[in-house]
Amino acid sequence: MDYLYYMFVVLGFLAVSLFLEGLYMAWNAYKGPEATRIERRLRAMSAGASQQTSSLAKQRLLSQMPALDRVLLEIPRIHHLDRFILQSGLRWNVAGFLGMTLGVAVGAAFVAWFLGLPNFTVIALGVGGGFLPSLYMMNAKHKRMLAIEQQLPDAMDLMGRAMMAGHAFPSALHMVGDEMSEPIAAEFRIVFDEINYGISVQDALTNLAARVPSTDLNYFVIAVLIQRETGGNLAELLGNISKLIRARLRLLGTIRVLSAEGRLSAWILTLLPFFLAGVLSVVNPKFLSVLWTDPMGIKMVGGALCMMVLGIVVMWRIVKIRV
Repeated sequence: MDYLYYMFVVLGFLAVSLFLEGLYMAWNAYKGPEATRIERRLRAMSAGASQQTSSLAKQRLLSQMPALDRVLLEIPRIHHLDRFILQSGLRWNVAGFLGMTLGVAVGAAFVAWFLGLPNFTVIALGVGGGFLPSLYMMNAKHKRMLAIEQQLPDAMDLMGRAMMAGHAFPSALHMVGDEMSEPIAAEFRIVFDEINYGISVQDALTNLAARVPSTDLNYFVIAVLIQRETGGNLAELLGNISKLIRARLRLLGTIRVLSAEGRLSAWILTLLPFFLAGVLSVVNPKFLSVLWTDPMGIKMVGGALCMMVLGIVVMWRIVKIRV
């Protein structure tokens, strides 16, 4: 009897252990680090793929639910939003982004309504809250594009030295993907994978230019495509483009330093009216109440906001200099 009891305990332990191991292996196969990395690279490829090569890559999902994914695919130009999310480098999909936008908008409006603010303020805060995820994504995309542009000269130098050492162009792309840091390494790994999957070099580089809307990277793509048609020393060409990009970045840094005072003034003039209105509302709430209780006050607030938006646009156009 004791032997049967111990055998039952051992077999039960083995069954539970194997069950947990099976659950872990199933999770690791679909949601593990390696599966996530492969899925992310395939999604990035499909987001930048042309119609001729999209059949070679897995379609990027807009949602984790197939039914919702089919609904989102019916929205016109939805893939432009999907590509914008991809360019930001955030681990979002379209459904998550839209849900976050709706949630923040409703939450901001509910907080304003709960505090007893006027209906106009509730609507304005709801609309403004809905734009917060988009602003965050735009900021993430801007930082990622700047990081890629900063890394691009070093990547071109690495490719040039690799080709002078006897490596082929795809091997040079692979070296950039392995030895450079993110985010440029991920983009060049995708190009190398596309070429290995049978996509032509021209289509792979065109997809790279679509995923990374950078003027400097477009120079690189155009130079490589022209060189493949006409011939020439590609290593020397990449070196010249690298020097040109570095000179452009130095000039851009100088301009940013010279325009720092103007940008600081633009921020101060933009935020100062709202800061003073908040302080006055705390110190003397009745002092500014006429602006949303009287019809003339509402018109004055609307006119002031329109002029502020116009002034903000003009100030940022002045201090934003393209090189």
